[in-house]
Amino acid sequence: MATEVVMPQMGESIAEGTITKWLVKPGDTVERDQPLFEISTDKVDAEIPSPVAGVLKEIKAEEGKTVPVNEVVALVDEEGAAGGESKAAEPQPAEDAAPADEAETEAKAEAKSEPAETKDEAKAEPEADEEPAPKAAGDDTGDDAEPPADEAERLRRYSSPLVRKIAQEEGIDLAEVDGTGVHGRVTKQDVLGYLEQRKAAPPKPAAAAAAPPPQARPEDGFSVPAYSEGENVEIEPMSKIRQITAAHMRYSKNTSAHVTTVFHVDFSRVDRARARAKRKFAEANDTKLSFMPFIFKAIATALKGHKSLNASIDGTNIVYKKDINIGMAVDVEGRGLLVPVLRNADRLSLVGLAKTANELAEKARSKKLSPDALKGGTFTVTNPGVFGSLFGTPIINQPQVAIIGIGTIEKRPVVIRDPDGNDALAIKTMCYLSITYDHRLVDGADADRFMIDVKKVIEEDSWSELESYY
Repeated sequence: MATEVVMPQMGESIAEGTITKWLVKPGDTVERDQPLFEISTDKVDAEIPSPVAGVLKEIKAEEGKTVPVNEVVALVDEEGAAGGESKAAEPQPAEDAAPADEAETEAKAEAKSEPAETKDEAKAEPEADEEPAPKAAGDDTGDDAEPPADEAERLRRYSSPLVRKIAQEEGIDLAEVDGTGVHGRVTKQDVLGYLEQRKAAPPKPAAAAAAPPPQARPEDGFSVPAYSEGENVEIEPMSKIRQITAAHMRYSKNTSAHVTTVFHVDFSRVDRARARAKRKFAEANDTKLSFMPFIFKAIATALKGHKSLNASIDGTNIVYKKDINIGMAVDVEGRGLLVPVLRNADRLSLVGLAKTANELAEKARSKKLSPDALKGGTFTVTNPGVFGSLFGTPIINQPQVAIIGIGTIEKRPVVIRDPDGNDALAIKTMCYLSITYDHRLVDGADADRFMIDVKKVIEEDSWSELESYY
């Protein structure tokens, strides 16, 4: 008996996924919950496990194919797991399917995906927060953000396979179609309605000569080609996470009035507490103690007294977030940035912050992060300092109004003053913390007062909850 493996729905508004890599081949024996293939969606990359134990009988969707949610992508023969010799069927090339059959299959998939496209249209889909950011990216991108025109155009171009098929056959540019699906996504009904309008419109007079293709869109005003003919280049398509990050970062820069300020913070007290506790901490909690939990703790503590930094802008209204959910930017090598969220960070201890942050980072890198883990962030932290950067000026993760960038933490000579007022040089563990804020809501004095409180926690807290690990 063969079990169907379908494209899962990785989030409420996700209608399709792209198969990026098969991890097994036809004829291979697989265990239940063993990863079968990797997918990429508008929100997250993930490994999809086998629903049963058996032998992979057939692959119905090859690498690189975009498949609607709930469409069958493979068959697993459960009888093969019992020891019988089961010969895997040869995968059918997509080109062998009759056009009518293909259209029928995609029409069914379109019907299944339509509800996801039209549900909660007033909400914007969170980006992979993706990512954080310098994206911060990316990341939770927030359900309250209104997508920009260029983002809507990009999403229209990633409509369902049936819509793209109709558009290709009828010579329709999807950018010209007004989409009624979620944040401007074009549905089958939109395309058919556009066709009816086009047939009813009077024919346009033929141009005397074909005009050359425009080099820039009107909103750009100016464009420079990415490469010249004959230039020695290598071209590869962007991953969906990279596309989402690019659109979200441009949206953020066009939306918020970005201002960045930098504070020099003494981490000597944190460094000493961490050095004394980290060995026993790791043994007792099965997780490492980095500098990040201390920073999360300081930010969460300070946010409680500065509600304008834990907010969003909705038109002419200010939306103050009562929960403190800190997004942490995670660099996923080769795929971009994701921003999983530490929920209710102000209620977590250092142990809780360390465990949660390390678990989320590991899930992001192993493609086991759920879309829900990227939602609901109210403030973001990104850490370019892990690569040695002194500090950065990160881009705000919409619809939030502020993001902190952490520079490298290292020993530096600094000037100190003794009780008698004499100046002297001392070696301190120092770090530059930068905050980028949206000047539409947050004034410079507000941001500075918030950072003073963050600095105070880091420099003056006794971190007494670590004493049991000394």
